[in-house]
Amino acid sequence: MQTVTVQQSAALPETSAAHIFTPLEQVTRPTVPTADAAHYLNRRPQTLRAWACLENGALRPVRICGRLAWRVADIRALLNGEVA
Repeated sequence: MQTVTVQQSAALPETSAAHIFTPLEQVTRPTVPTADAAHYLNRRPQTLRAWACLENGALRPVRICGRLAWRVADIRALLNGEVA
């Protein structure tokens, strides 16, 4: 199993520690949190939050107990060019 480790830099104040992302091909959960979705889409987490708030982004999240969750199937479809 191959994992990707992202180190926190001074320019990225999103998290206080390194986060390990599972490759998207190996994700088995139906949804992922905003930080993971942003990593897979090569966007900042705040961009995805803006998409959710303004409802004008490439993807729409689901809200689970008030938190944003992004469908893995939608992320895969977008990366494969299947979502317009």
